[in-house]
Amino acid sequence: MSRTLIAYTKNKADENVELFGWVHGRRDHGKIIFIDLRDKSGIVQLVFTPQDKELYKTAETLRSEWVLKVSGKVAKRPSAMVNKEIETGDIEVQPESIEVLSEAATPPFALDTDGREIGEENRMKYRYLDLRRERLSKNMALRHRVTKFIRDFFDREGFLEIETPIMTKSTPEGARDYVVPSRLYSGKFYALPQSPQQYKQLLMVAGIEKYFQIARSFRDEDTRGDRQPEFTQMDMEMSFVEREDVMAVNEALLIELIKNVMPNKKIQEIPFPRLTYKEAMEKYKTDRPDLREHPDDPDLLAFCWVIDFPFFEKEKEGAAHFEALAKKWTFTHNPFSAPKPEHMEWLMQKKNIGEILTTQYDIILNGFEIGGGSIRNHKAEALKKVFEILGLDEERITKNFGHMLEAFSYGAPTHGGIAWGLDRLVAILANEPNIREVIAFPKTGDARDLMMNSPSELEEKQLKELHLQIKK
Repeated sequence: MSRTLIAYTKNKADENVELFGWVHGRRDHGKIIFIDLRDKSGIVQLVFTPQDKELYKTAETLRSEWVLKVSGKVAKRPSAMVNKEIETGDIEVQPESIEVLSEAATPPFALDTDGREIGEENRMKYRYLDLRRERLSKNMALRHRVTKFIRDFFDREGFLEIETPIMTKSTPEGARDYVVPSRLYSGKFYALPQSPQQYKQLLMVAGIEKYFQIARSFRDEDTRGDRQPEFTQMDMEMSFVEREDVMAVNEALLIELIKNVMPNKKIQEIPFPRLTYKEAMEKYKTDRPDLREHPDDPDLLAFCWVIDFPFFEKEKEGAAHFEALAKKWTFTHNPFSAPKPEHMEWLMQKKNIGEILTTQYDIILNGFEIGGGSIRNHKAEALKKVFEILGLDEERITKNFGHMLEAFSYGAPTHGGIAWGLDRLVAILANEPNIREVIAFPKTGDARDLMMNSPSELEEKQLKELHLQIKK
């Protein structure tokens, strides 16, 4: 007999089945023992009576989260005993044999609740248990459906999914890099990518034309409640496009995604409304406006685009962006963006810098930025002007970005793209308050992994191999 998933038992009345799962709960009613058995598909009730002494004796020993193999017959429940709260509530299983595959220690917290009443640190420490609860199991399934739909959509549209390197070069792009010391090249370091930005542009130079990736990204930022040291982007880039082309394909994807994956959700306005940065700031005092007509409706989705951002802004005191390098200006979004066509001359002449508008477009959902992109500078001389405005000298430009400038010298197409914060999008769709609830193994708000006890110290031997010394 092959395994039957618990959800399928509802259609197998009077048939024999073989089930595997965890003890979700037990109830002793007089001499009858009821065990709720759980697998990834659902919960079913097992019924043990004293008539079968050996089985009953085993049932008396079963405890929460023990792992079982059960063979038995599916039976219709009496009408008075039907449980409408679960999918298998019309039936129950009468075991004929039972095998304990694994006993379990008493869990440190309840798993039959939504978990919101439990302290986050405890949940993070025992995340493999936390993920057993129904709410998080559903979140993981939703995340899977979202990413699968994205992949299928882009495949139909002729995009190629291409992985880009995780070990790359440290370049100043806004946030601090996580760095990896090289054992073979003493004193040199790799960096983990803040995004695949440079690689995806180089793929456009390579003639790929349509690229996407569900990409891991890393930023060593100061801790904040809803930030993670590593996070996931939906990253895409297209050649021979203007701003409208990129926005159109992304808007179509989001509309189809909601329609197919979250049909219970309602998009407030199609096509998505557009606001300039100036309009958003004047009317809503933020460039991430929440346009919902009824903010208390959890199934209402108000998308909008914000466009026409300033390309440059005066550097704030103590800002991390190009600290000690840029004396006056920093970029608002991305140094690889192109200005609006009518402002290209200003960029090339390095004049009216504060008035230059970029081709940046942000996609906003219910008051959160879920994505941002732009049309890129595809000519070396234009990209070089951006770095000059940011205060980088010739040597620094060549050192950090010479590979990009050289690549563009071999004939680069016009191109543009976008990156979504996939964690944030899934969190909103799941009605979750933060992205940790939709990431399988997240870090805490202060960037620790309590389950693995990281970050951790290295042994002295490892430090020597990496040519490192810890100074106290």
